[in-house]
Amino acid sequence: MSTGAGRLDVARLRGLFPALADGYVHADGPAGSLVPESVAHAVGTAMRMPVANRGGVFPASGRSEALVTGARAAVADLVGGQPGGVVLGPNMTTLTYAMARALARTWRPGDDIVVSRLDHDANVRPWVQLAASVGAEVRWAEVDIETGELPAWQYADLIGRRTRLVAVTAASNALGTRPDVAGIAAQAHAVGALVYVDAVHAAPHVFLDKRSLGADFVAVSAYKWCGPHVGAVVADPDLLGYLHPDKLVPSSDRVPDRFETGTPPFELYAGVSAAVDHLAGVCGDAPGTRRERLRAAMAAVARHEGDLFEWLDQALRAMRHVQVLGRPERSTPTLSFTVAGMRPRQVAAELTRDGICAWDGDFYARELFDSLGVNETGGAVRLGLMHYNTADEVGRIIDAVAALRPR
Repeated sequence: MSTGAGRLDVARLRGLFPALADGYVHADGPAGSLVPESVAHAVGTAMRMPVANRGGVFPASGRSEALVTGARAAVADLVGGQPGGVVLGPNMTTLTYAMARALARTWRPGDDIVVSRLDHDANVRPWVQLAASVGAEVRWAEVDIETGELPAWQYADLIGRRTRLVAVTAASNALGTRPDVAGIAAQAHAVGALVYVDAVHAAPHVFLDKRSLGADFVAVSAYKWCGPHVGAVVADPDLLGYLHPDKLVPSSDRVPDRFETGTPPFELYAGVSAAVDHLAGVCGDAPGTRRERLRAAMAAVARHEGDLFEWLDQALRAMRHVQVLGRPERSTPTLSFTVAGMRPRQVAAELTRDGICAWDGDFYARELFDSLGVNETGGAVRLGLMHYNTADEVGRIIDAVAALRPR
């Protein structure tokens, strides 16, 4: 890609990632991105400095407080939230279970919650299990199996006066589908229901804005956007104040601290801040606040990834031995496919021999792949691009898939 206003200098960006020296084509971004040197350095520096638990009167404790504060501010900038509403934790799944348990205490028998078959199971199973524990009904939004879309119109029949929560993804980690979250949220809010948005897969590819999405809760994972293994859920502090999660008696009851159990990985929080700074800086030294720089940077990322993905998507769909699942109108640079006569694990192994990293399986999109009927044969193969991928790499992927034949 050429450099200039709103364009990525991909050669420069690739120089920031030591892991790219292995020579592989890393098309496995949806399962976790590579980490730039700036993030690794931030984590290493934090580990070399004296850091203690929060709440002390000595410098090492003050450093830990600063790391937590910095990570909250960075995640808030990433999603358009408030630092005081950023709950940090080990991963999105653990945090969602904690939120589900707290929210379920406000549900009653006869209430209902709405989940979708497009979602990662982390935004399905916690709600289903907690609904069962209190006698609430679960209603399912279905996927159009031809297109991979999640039609927003169906929510008019799913959401009612007893609906308490609607859980929906901002982007499918399996098909890339980006549903009309704002339209779904508007229907939920019309009856007073809360909206929990899984933005884990969307965050590396699009500019997130909690308000525009209509989300009451936004969940993200830093390792999907070039950070360490840390998750976060962002909500308005006032909303979090109404929820009472399980916690130890001596631990803080302040928001958002009350949702965070145990001693946190302070050194990884340094990496969270550095990862958001990395995203904000992909276009170089652009002016403005970090939030403003993120808006410009993610627009450039979307253009770069979109150009590469259009070529990849069209090329694979033109191959007679390949079936690409779905055809969503709005998508992240992610697709899943099957190859005639080959199981997905065989395909992934062949691609590995060609120096291409790709995942196979159901990618925790169990409900989706059951609906598509591919789980019985091992799921599918997934390819997902990131801002550090190049046209040469996409060409290698296309050539390797074209050469696949049953053995």
